[in-house]
Order: sequence, then structure tokens, then C-alpha cells
Amino acid sequence: MSDAWNALATHADQLRSVSLASLIDDPNRCDRFVRQLGELHVDLTRHLATNETIDLLLSLAEERSVTAMRDAMFAGEPVNTTEHRPALHVALRNTSDRPILAEGHDVMPAVHAVLRKMRKFCNAIHDGTWTGASGRRIDTVVNIGIGGSDLGPVMATEALRPWWSSGIRARFVSNVDPSHLADTTSDLDPATTLFIIASKTFGTQETLANAHAARRWIVEALGDEAVSRHFVAVSTNAERVENFGIDPENMFEFWDWVGGRYSMWSAIGLSIAVAVGFDQFERMLEGAHEIDCHFRDAPPAENIPIVLGLLDCWYRDCWQCQSRAVLPYDQHLHRLPAYLQQLEMESNGKRTRLDGSPTTHGTAFVVWGEPGTNGQHSFHQMLHQGTTMVPCDFFIAAESCEPTEDGRYDMLVANCLAQAEALARGRDLAQIEGALRASGMDEADVAALAPHKVMPGNRPSTTMLYKRLDPATLGRLIALHEHRVFVQGVIWGIDSFDQWGVELGKHLANEILPSVTGATFGSGDATTQHLTARVHALRNELRAVARRCVG
Repeated sequence: MSDAWNALATHADQLRSVSLASLIDDPNRCDRFVRQLGELHVDLTRHLATNETIDLLLSLAEERSVTAMRDAMFAGEPVNTTEHRPALHVALRNTSDRPILAEGHDVMPAVHAVLRKMRKFCNAIHDGTWTGASGRRIDTVVNIGIGGSDLGPVMATEALRPWWSSGIRARFVSNVDPSHLADTTSDLDPATTLFIIASKTFGTQETLANAHAARRWIVEALGDEAVSRHFVAVSTNAERVENFGIDPENMFEFWDWVGGRYSMWSAIGLSIAVAVGFDQFERMLEGAHEIDCHFRDAPPAENIPIVLGLLDCWYRDCWQCQSRAVLPYDQHLHRLPAYLQQLEMESNGKRTRLDGSPTTHGTAFVVWGEPGTNGQHSFHQMLHQGTTMVPCDFFIAAESCEPTEDGRYDMLVANCLAQAEALARGRDLAQIEGALRASGMDEADVAALAPHKVMPGNRPSTTMLYKRLDPATLGRLIALHEHRVFVQGVIWGIDSFDQWGVELGKHLANEILPSVTGATFGSGDATTQHLTARVHALRNELRAVARRCVG
């Protein structure tokens, strides 16, 4: 281990006997542990960290060349080393006139051209210029994609539901399970439905299987000639798009320097733009660009993504935390945990460093969570009293997008703040015994019950507070986490932009598929062959029952 890591490990051992409650009670703590960027307030006071911790983490960042790697990414250098590509998602939301280069060429003219095309299309949907094959207006867009072509758009459209344009619904299909498409289209009219097929190569198996099923649904209702009016594509493969029946003029381009889980800012976000209107989509890009500028220019000690990424490494490697909970106290952010799960676990769930050697530290949290207050009535029990420390991220707006006068939103805010405080401070045995005695409980019952109510506290959390969840705020939050994940990857010395771990399962599925369909038998290992045989046996039983019922 390096000197910086050794110093942090020693420091962590020293902090194990320090209570988080005592750190929070320092009246000057907010001066060093609160960050403010425009409307975004990031409270780090409830972390198991002191001024010395931050200084040691910043030394680690310097040792690991975090700022140099950041600069390399913004300069368009191939920071995705295993695929020899830049990672220029920052170009997609670059609202300045600053050029951004990839292999020496400014990518911004191409980015702006696609954005103009997206605006024109969105306007045509909204003003009724684009109609279906029967001449009726489109009232529903269905995005068919998977992974980054689904999670970002569905998360953002749900988050921005109050901004949905009147009369336009957005739905999403990702799972190759036939039930997903069937359930999604069950109450739709083919004549007023438009599908967006989102696949970079137009060859993603699950996406294309669903796309062809959707095509059959349209053709059965409206005929073959209707396909061109009810499908558009987000892809780079014009030939495959045209073979499907989509006019290449209705293909929205993006580039191989855009990673899937970083692509909601590109044409992959077309479903977002249609749902909320292109002006609101641009505001989301502007919010993300604010964070990009902050990440690019702010000194490390004041740089919110850098500090958050460093704290993540602190807990993962010096405190051996295995997971982090994402707790949005906003129902519109109900898909945020799943989105951040992919962003972090697919980016940094790696065991091999850039030089090909095995990692010497843990990498990536298991990221999970649910909106509050629902989570309080399920897994918060483990957060408060479980044997595993789970750092938590709380998200809360000062004001709801659905204002009411019945006090429910005040209740939500109070619960968010209370959960963070309870996790940090806990409640010890003496406090509980005193409260039970004050309630009139006899000593025998106090002695029996009190230990079960102890909460150890010392559970760290971040609270992200903002005025209201609007498009710009959402852009800030997502860009902040993208850069946070990048910082983690630099510290661990891994490539945050590839995802080779998804390949083996796909390869094996292709080998096993003929056995599942019955075309051949014997694919896979002994267990797979046993399970495949059992699948066929169960199917035969179901067919036999069906024949008896018909008879």
C-alpha cells in the first residue's frame, strides 16, 4: 500500500473510538463540511471524518493524480483505455461555446446538430405535425432499450413528471420478458403510439427482440406501411435501421465516445425531451453543465464530486463498507436508486487495474435503496440496528412540486432530517433505560426490553438539499454522481468506462438458447442441461393440460 493509503488506514483506526455525535456538536463543523453550489446544498457534517481525514484524502487524490485524469477526460484523451476511446459525456451538455476535442476534432458541431434535430422532432410531436399512419396525433411514446438506453430516460422522465407536456405520455420497455411489452401496450392505441428504438449498434438482442414484437403489433393493426410513421431510432447503424423499416432521416445519432450509462444527455434522452418538451430538456443539460464546470475548475478541497468520491473510497476501503443506500425523499426520484446502481456498479465493479494487475483494494459499493418514507417501514431497521455499517445518501427538496396545505410535505422533510440524525447519534442503553423508567415500567421489564431498543449510531450519511426538483436540479444531481464515480475509479486505478463483465453471460445465453428452443440439446454444463430438460418437461405438462381443456 502507498504512504497515503497507510496514513488513512492508521487514521481510520484512531477514529473508531470517536463518536459521530461528538464530531457533529463542534459549532465550527459546517465551515469545513458543508458545500454549496448554486441551489445545491451538500451537507457532509454527518460523516466519520475530521479535518485531518479530509486532508489525508486530498493527499490520496494528489498521489493518484485525480485532477490530471479529470483534465485528460475533458481534453478528450482516451480515458476508456481498454476500448481506446474518450469519455465525453460532458460534451453532450456543453452549453458554452468552448470546443471539446476527440482525437483532435471538435465534437460540438455534431452534438449541436443532433440537438437541433431532436428539438425539431419534439416540436413536431407536440404541435401535431408528426402524425401516425392514420393521420392521428401521437399521444404516447414508448422507449425500447435496455441498460443505459433505458435506466437514464425512465429515471429522468419519472423525476420530471410535473413537467410532462400535456397530452404526451412516456412509457418504457426494457425486459425481454414478453410481459413487459404486453403490459406496457395493453391500453394503448397503435394509431397514436410511437416507438423509439434505442440501440447504438441496432443489434442489442433484447432491444431488437422487443422492437420486432412492437413492429408486429403495429403492422397487425395498421399494415407494413405504418412502420415508418410509428418508429424512430437512436443508433449509429443506418443500414440496420433502414432494414427494420425506419427512414434513416428519422435516426438520431450518437457516438462511441458516449458510454451507455452516461448517455441520457444524448439522443438516448429523446424520450425525455418528448415527454417534458425540449426547452426543459435543455434546462437539464444546463444544470449538468454547471456541475461539469465546477468539477473541471474548483480546487479539490472545494470540489464536491472529488470530496464525495474520496469519502466513498474512505468507507469502502478503510471501513470495509460493502454497500451504500440511496434514499430520495421524493417519490418522483423513485428510480434514482436503480439508475445510480448501474452508474456505479457497472462503472467500478472491477477487479483489474489499468495496468492489468489485480486491484489491491475493494471497488464499488452495492448501491441500493428506495424512496422515503417507504424505506423507513422496511430496511431502515437494518440501517439503524444491523451489524453492518451502510453509508447513506439522503435527497430532499425544500418545497414539493405538488404543493399541499395539509402538512404532508413538512412531514416528509421532518422524516428525512430525523433519519439522518438518528443514524448519526443513535440512542444508548442509559438513555433508553431512563425513558422506560420515566414511562412507569418496572425494573425487570426495563432490563429485559432496553437492550433491544439500543441504536449504536455512528452511521454516516450525506444530505443533498435543493429548492425543488426541477430539470436543472436533476441535471446537477446526475452529473455530480457521474463525476463522483469517475473519482472513485481514478483512486482505485480502474477503467470506469468499460463493462466487460456483461459479456460472458451474453455469450453463454447464445450457446444455451438452441437447447431452450428445442433446436438442439446438450448445451451448457450438467446443471444447465438438467434445468433445460426440466423447462421442457414443464412446458410439455402445460401443453398436455391445454390439449385436455380444448378436448
